[in-house]
Amino acid sequence: MKILDIGEIAAQSGVPPSTLRYYEEQGLIAPIGRKGLRRQYGPQTLLRLTLISMGKAAGFSLPEIAQMLGADGRPDLPRDELHARADDLGRQIRRLQLLQETLRHVADCPAPSHLDCPSFQKLMRQAERTAAWGGKHATR
Repeated sequence: MKILDIGEIAAQSGVPPSTLRYYEEQGLIAPIGRKGLRRQYGPQTLLRLTLISMGKAAGFSLPEIAQMLGADGRPDLPRDELHARADDLGRQIRRLQLLQETLRHVADCPAPSHLDCPSFQKLMRQAERTAAWGGKHATR
């Protein structure tokens, strides 16, 4: 087993040492020892950091991620929550795609006024139906 110090873990993962120490305080990772003042980690820490990063990107909080990772290092993934989060991400992706399409249309539309453009009006109706912009009136 290759032992990595905090600097090597930081370099390989892109996670700053201060964040690694914070993750340790939160119970997300654990060193296997020290060499002088430097924390030492096992190679499985890189995998845990990848899982933490994925969880954060999916919108899970650090306490939720800690619970999923489990104290014993064996993930305990709540499949129903993961499905719900994937559904939320799918809705967000669709809203962003509509926004992208609308912005591209506005940028390229030859009409003198976008409000007179039938294509733009259609995009606006779609946005209204789906509450696409995620504002305070958006519903789920």
